Amino acid sequence: MQTMVNANLPTVVIGGGPVGLAAAAHLLSRSMPALVLEAGDDVAANVRDWGHVRLFSPWRYNVDKVAAKLLEGEGWTAPAPEGLPTGGELVEQYLRPLARILEKADQIRFGHRVISITRLGTDKMRTRDRDTIPFVVRVRDARGDERDLLARAVIDASGTWATPNPIGAAGLRAIGEEQLAERIRYGIPDVAGRDRERYEGKTTLVVGAGHSAANAILALVDIAAENATTRVVWSTRSQDLTRVFGGGEADGLPARGELGARLRGLVESGRLELVRGFSILQLTRSVSGDAIDASGFRDGEAHRIMNIDTIIAATGQRPDLGINRELRLELDPWLESAKQIGPLIDPNEHSCGTVRPHGAVELAHPEPSFYIIGSKSYGRAPTFLLATGYEQARSVVAMLAGDREAATRVELDLPETGVCSTASAEPGSSCCAPAEAAPVAATTSCCGPRPAPGPAASCCG
Repeated sequence: MQTMVNANLPTVVIGGGPVGLAAAAHLLSRSMPALVLEAGDDVAANVRDWGHVRLFSPWRYNVDKVAAKLLEGEGWTAPAPEGLPTGGELVEQYLRPLARILEKADQIRFGHRVISITRLGTDKMRTRDRDTIPFVVRVRDARGDERDLLARAVIDASGTWATPNPIGAAGLRAIGEEQLAERIRYGIPDVAGRDRERYEGKTTLVVGAGHSAANAILALVDIAAENATTRVVWSTRSQDLTRVFGGGEADGLPARGELGARLRGLVESGRLELVRGFSILQLTRSVSGDAIDASGFRDGEAHRIMNIDTIIAATGQRPDLGINRELRLELDPWLESAKQIGPLIDPNEHSCGTVRPHGAVELAHPEPSFYIIGSKSYGRAPTFLLATGYEQARSVVAMLAGDREAATRVELDLPETGVCSTASAEPGSSCCAPAEAAPVAATTSCCGPRPAPGPAASCCG
């Protein structure tokens, strides 16, 4: 006998990062039962991974308004609105206090990894009365034990940080990439801090044409200035690096302009070895066995970069859709985003600044009461903005509450300067090249200053 959905079942929110916690705050503010499931042992595991990175956007764009009201009710004092936090400061000064409110309400579980979602007693084949059947969210806890949790609705805000794009040029791992995984770091390693020993005195290949790559490169160059045996090689698939070099002093976000200008200066001075237009197809151990060779094609001809000690793959991320396999999803065929927002965010056509606000209507799937929000909602598109994620959370919770008027209302607050541009973006590129068209929303990782020697986050993961 099927158990019917009732209002006492919680809405399960997958992911305890900024957007997931914002969704929980909106649920709490509407007195709707909520349960946040975070795979990490603490709040915002993904943000903590890039905690050394400073954002380009000030605090006023990095805090959800409803979450702020909940926090203020607990005596929280908001950081200075124009301050520029690191990822670690975002966690300590905002996300962890917010998580404590949810803990007091028994609405968050750490060490709970979602491994699948379905409907109680039925798979995705059944149509009749599907919207009356509770969701089943299967989780694995820190001890490895599995259990099923029932939910009236599910909001997947698990993000994409943990599923990086491969180094291989065709969307597949390069041959040998898996076997040489111990030599590769994806994302934004703390080159100047906890990971310095891994890179000092070594040859590092940085792959990617975005601001994540730029930050790694600049930190490595700083180390090379102190240690002459440190070598940096930068490899990009694209020939055109206008996007990452930016507009210098004309950039609407000055720190972003500084970052691009410094990188351009290194290339033009010859201090940085740049290999443009290089598509990596294979990684192999060098003849000595102590290093790696990267081979592929450059401008249509075979090319190889030899004697690499370690690789930083700043190639962007993609969504893990495995947990959603038993749900009825409607996805954009190339971005793997929600289908309706695909044309709005396609980086072949749009920049961050030209993506119009969107909410529950555009994020809906054929699966009733299921939504993907946050960076995962954008699939492979690199143009996600944190402010957009907060607006998604507000709209989706309003829709689940039956408040369609609020769900379809636009409440997105955008700053007045700067724009992100991703035309012809390659994976891993950021959305932070300047342009003159439209305002840019502030983001989790687009776009913070780089006070030497610390790095700034790339846009827009």
